[in-house]
Amino acid sequence: MKYLHLLLGAYLFFQVPASQAKSTDWILIDDFESEDAVNAWTLVDTKNETEPRVENPQITIRRTETINGKENAYLLKKPAAEGIVGNRKALTFKRLPRVVEVGEVYTFYTRIQVESFPNNHAFGISNLDAEGIKQHDYNAFEPTLRVTDKTESSGLVNTGTLMVKVDGGYENIVDPESGADAKPLRPGQWYEIWYVVNNAPASLGGQTYDVFVRGGEFTRQTQVYRLADFRMKREAPLSHFLMNCNTGPRRAPYGNGGLMYDDLYMSAGVNLFDPKVELIQ
Repeated sequence: MKYLHLLLGAYLFFQVPASQAKSTDWILIDDFESEDAVNAWTLVDTKNETEPRVENPQITIRRTETINGKENAYLLKKPAAEGIVGNRKALTFKRLPRVVEVGEVYTFYTRIQVESFPNNHAFGISNLDAEGIKQHDYNAFEPTLRVTDKTESSGLVNTGTLMVKVDGGYENIVDPESGADAKPLRPGQWYEIWYVVNNAPASLGGQTYDVFVRGGEFTRQTQVYRLADFRMKREAPLSHFLMNCNTGPRRAPYGNGGLMYDDLYMSAGVNLFDPKVELIQ
């Protein structure tokens, strides 16, 4: 049923003229090329249970890599250094350059790379202000994407496959050719993610998002989920990009594996172009 639902969604999606979005319509949130890029983000550890106590245990730093002779900067986020447990809410967030009003559709683009497993990371968009994000942590999210191989309290073992939010929990993204769950993310490889966010009221079919991926087994841009759910469905303007991760409880830690972020963009309407290719031409 999920496979049929996905295929139908893809068919309907590509009949839409993408609201005339173009490759040049992307608005930069952050590409971390500025040496002081991290200073534009708020870093806060709101449930710090480390013992002995480590002040500000999260690791959120700018790093660089060289690809084909060209230097590229990215953000590495970890809940704490190896061997430190008890940091339950490592929040990193930044105000969007443009608010997504209720009733609007926007596409967000993000590149991620898993540094290592085990880990437990989530990222996405919030409609709360800074104080609200600090107060509500995971419940500050609306569109949410998750990377983890943790075991849930129910005994469910996550595999490291990219996940989306649905009512009552999370679901893995899907390979549309087989109808099976996608493979776990491969550490050391960049994945591109387009998530088309519908911030219309739920009564009008909104508070949902569709996800497209390129990377890993998806050698071409592929729709991997249709109509994932906003976490809270507050029906409010979307205002912040939010990252969250944690080490797990002290008695049963998940691990401190990092997640890398790069090239965060947003665009009005449906925009499935590649912002990086077009902006350098």
